[in-house]
Amino acid sequence: MAVVTTGGAGDVRLGRAGKGLRVLVALVGIGLLVNGSVRATDDVWPFGPMSQYAMSVPDDAAITYTRVSALTDAGTTVDVPLNIEGAGVARAEIEARIGEIVKDPSLLQQVADGWAKKHPDKPKYVRLELIRDTTQLVEGRVEGPPKSEVLATWQVRR
Repeated sequence: MAVVTTGGAGDVRLGRAGKGLRVLVALVGIGLLVNGSVRATDDVWPFGPMSQYAMSVPDDAAITYTRVSALTDAGTTVDVPLNIEGAGVARAEIEARIGEIVKDPSLLQQVADGWAKKHPDKPKYVRLELIRDTTQLVEGRVEGPPKSEVLATWQVRR
């Protein structure tokens, strides 16, 4: 237990144990950050780089956003929630494998399977599309609506 002493006029001072604990926590945090930075991977976030946010966007640039759209057995079209709670697959996993998915759209089956497993009471996916939306910036402002390009389509297996 940390010993707390007052120096006077309402000052509170930490004991040796309290100071030691704070130093230990700081050193562990710094060690984790150095490890993540040396490995240079987002896999260790928050104890390493999150490179997708580590840059600014030029005033005249194209900003791309990748998403998966699904046609359901209820006849609706929805954007698939690309996270562990939604389809069991994170957006980063999809973005990292865009080239592979374009070559082999059957890789999208795991998205449908993950959704069906996690949400058995919801409409099932019958067709999935990997879509890239591109927003153009001109002088730092959005120029027109985003342009969508379907990169891959997969008819879901039951």
